[in-house]
Amino acid sequence: MRQILLFLATMLFCCCSTDSDVNAQNMEQNIYITIGGQTQSVTLVNNTATEELVAALQNAPITVTLNDNNFEIWGSLGKSLTTKNEQITAQPGDIVLYNGSNICIFYDSNSWNYTRLGKIDGLSESELRTFLKAGENNTTVTLSLAKPTGINTVKSEKLKDKSCYTLQGTLAQAGHKGIKDN
Repeated sequence: MRQILLFLATMLFCCCSTDSDVNAQNMEQNIYITIGGQTQSVTLVNNTATEELVAALQNAPITVTLNDNNFEIWGSLGKSLTTKNEQITAQPGDIVLYNGSNICIFYDSNSWNYTRLGKIDGLSESELRTFLKAGENNTTVTLSLAKPTGINTVKSEKLKDKSCYTLQGTLAQAGHKGIKDN
């Protein structure tokens, strides 16, 4: 009987380890962060705040202006999200919610009460500093669900001769039905 109890206690301990808790927090959902034309993916943690953020991003990307704070860029998210603050030491690449409505993106570490949102994927500490424009203020940051295509604007230059083009994009002969540039 004692061996059975010892076995059950061991199994309970293994099942409740912090590694399984950390893995359970990760979501399969990624979002994208774009700064200065560069885009990186972010793996979100699973909590109410990230669910609310994803729901907001389903309507449209969110663009915010963030300022430097010697270890992070931070600023107002423009909306409040549900907090579940805990004392954590944020590491480079971590994205957290501060006071319910401020987003902080770290390029160094800091300990405070935050709600975890996610982590920028695959950048070294020096690459993060460059990507986040460490040391600069008024950095425009866009959060989105879809990776941007890289097409910022579409411009049409009016041609004086009113040329027409085929669907393949080649210049069409006069009278040909195609796409008209006017």
